[in-house]
Amino acid sequence: MNILEIRNLTKKFGDFVAVDNMSLSVREGEIFGFLGANGAGKSTTISMIATLLRSTKGDINLLGKSITSHGKFAKTNIGIVPQDIAIYENMTAYENVRFFAGLYGLRGALLQERTEEALEFVGLGDKHKSYPKNFSGGMKRRLNIACAIAHRPKLIIMDEPTVGIDPHSRNYILNSVKKLNEMGCTIIYTSHYMEEVEEICTRIAIVDHGKIIAEGTKEQLKAIITDTKDIWIGIKANESLSIEHLKQIPGVIAVRLEENTVKINSKGEINNLNKIVQQLIKDQIEIRSVEEQAPNLETVFLTLTGRNLRD
Repeated sequence: MNILEIRNLTKKFGDFVAVDNMSLSVREGEIFGFLGANGAGKSTTISMIATLLRSTKGDINLLGKSITSHGKFAKTNIGIVPQDIAIYENMTAYENVRFFAGLYGLRGALLQERTEEALEFVGLGDKHKSYPKNFSGGMKRRLNIACAIAHRPKLIIMDEPTVGIDPHSRNYILNSVKKLNEMGCTIIYTSHYMEEVEEICTRIAIVDHGKIIAEGTKEQLKAIITDTKDIWIGIKANESLSIEHLKQIPGVIAVRLEENTVKINSKGEINNLNKIVQQLIKDQIEIRSVEEQAPNLETVFLTLTGRNLRD
């Protein structure tokens, strides 16, 4: 069963088309990865699903009901963890969760029970009287999640929930996502950390220029680019490296530099390693290592969109 169905969704801001006739579905019980670089239309789409923004045209159905004509039903069944932390610094952790849960109609003993339950779930049960202004970034992110899940929504939208936090908090949140899914929640998950999406998402859609350009499991997406290869070259320094020179080599599809590693995606049938190495030597780049990598989700994204997810 599809918990969410989007058909021919379009959003225009004046003459600019942010979302362009998009259609997709999210199955009940999925952790659905929604990937797009900045400006691709991802956040606009999420805002329309969450009823925070009206579409120009198209339909969004949640559990078979239109969110346009059943707005209250949609809000009750959707939980949102926004990219920008949405909590009140001058209210305790308990008061924050209780406030947001109350907006969804919870009252009395049930409101208290769900508030305490949500705080325990995110590991903040012992911080219910503490103020977020004294929390670390990771604790604030976890409190943000508690505020979104206390009313037990059927669909949870998590927009960059691990941005700017330490590795321990990131792992805690990723494990929390998995537990929520095991408890029956369907999750739409966005991240600029491709390894997170590879680890937890059961199906993924890549959006670019307001359109879905690829959709499927990570294995299905990787199969799209089986005719390409990744070459990673470790170098000593990168001051004089010319990415444009490398892009001009026959077969090279994309080039990016990450710290002291040149990452090249190239057509698999063209043997161009010698030319790549020669060009680096010509540019007076000292080579430390050379290795070919199996395609990963980041390679798929780069190949299909021509840019890095963090661009």
